[in-house]
Amino acid sequence: MGYRYLILGAGRQGTACAYDLARFGGADRIILADSSREFAQKSLERLRRLLPSSDSVRLEVAEVSVRDHASLVGSMRKASAVISAVPYYYNPLVARAAIEAAVPMCDLGGDIEVVLEMRTLSGAAKAAGIAIVPDCGLAPGMNNLLAVYGMERLDETESVEIRCGGLPQTPRPPLGYRLVFNLEGMLNNYFGKAYVLRNGKTTEIQSFTELEAIRFPKPLGECEAFVTAGATSTCPWTFEGRLKSYNYKTVRYPGHYEKIGLLRDLGFLDQRPVAIKGASVVPRDLFVKVVGDKIAFPEDRDLAVLRVVCRGKKNRKAAELVLDLLEFYDPVTGFSAMERTTGFSTGIVAAMLARGEIKDRGVVPLETAVPAGPFVKELHRRGMSVKEKMVYLKNGKKK
Repeated sequence: MGYRYLILGAGRQGTACAYDLARFGGADRIILADSSREFAQKSLERLRRLLPSSDSVRLEVAEVSVRDHASLVGSMRKASAVISAVPYYYNPLVARAAIEAAVPMCDLGGDIEVVLEMRTLSGAAKAAGIAIVPDCGLAPGMNNLLAVYGMERLDETESVEIRCGGLPQTPRPPLGYRLVFNLEGMLNNYFGKAYVLRNGKTTEIQSFTELEAIRFPKPLGECEAFVTAGATSTCPWTFEGRLKSYNYKTVRYPGHYEKIGLLRDLGFLDQRPVAIKGASVVPRDLFVKVVGDKIAFPEDRDLAVLRVVCRGKKNRKAAELVLDLLEFYDPVTGFSAMERTTGFSTGIVAAMLARGEIKDRGVVPLETAVPAGPFVKELHRRGMSVKEKMVYLKNGKKK
């Protein structure tokens, strides 16, 4: 007998989660729920086209609003695990329903303040006998589990650096960027609160700072990276006192940082309303409305790049372990690189919850609750190859 999964949100990521669970999650029933049944039905039809006709997984749709608590709880009954693929600010509502239904849950994540709010429900989740795992997508999510995997490969770890980005395979004007998720959410990450470990202490730093150049193997090549918010999730608190440094930067093509900085300096990204011809307008809201469609480029193919560098000791020698993952749009399924890395990563965690492989109870950090080695093996099952390179250092430099 297989597992029953409920996926809340039938958008791109929710659809990718459903596909992953149908292929690899031991599912016999998947319910794709959305506030719009028609929208969910279109996603379901796509899944039926993609999945083998001989597949025994039963696919269904349901009309569910996450703001209707009773309906939400009812939809969760008898599920083996629930995935929240709705906008991140709804995740506390979903968590409360999961606790009442006593069903384990994970989400795509993306906002540390929401996660901290969910952590206040940990006692209730533990009493219900379930695990709730926030921040399971690409970044936050896979990035932090690869960091744990890297730390486990070293005998001692002192610092972790993570660089990650979703990019068009071929950049084009005006920003050298293709929108891979909500523009408002992207700007919140650019200009939100960033938490890192510095000198062994959790530290809040300014986002959209500390620009650096970084090079990846072909075909990506030269890029830039800068501090953004959210992707470290709870790791700075988890590893405080154990590591000296843990930080994250978002990767973009060269010149993107300068262009966004110019828009910010000119006031187009301000959140304070201004009066325009008798109307009150928030510049950032106007920017999101006008610019979003212009940088969507729906026909352009994307890629996702992730690099984790762990430094410490191996065999009593100073060492650096570099983990690289480079994923591309899949022309066979039509899933973008961002959908694959985010949706499949969350699917792996949901399947682990359903199989009982996550033993912790409560609202638990991904980095402590999810076994990193088995997670990486699951990535490889899905054709996502993590390349490893161990280098021994002398006087802090590569030999």
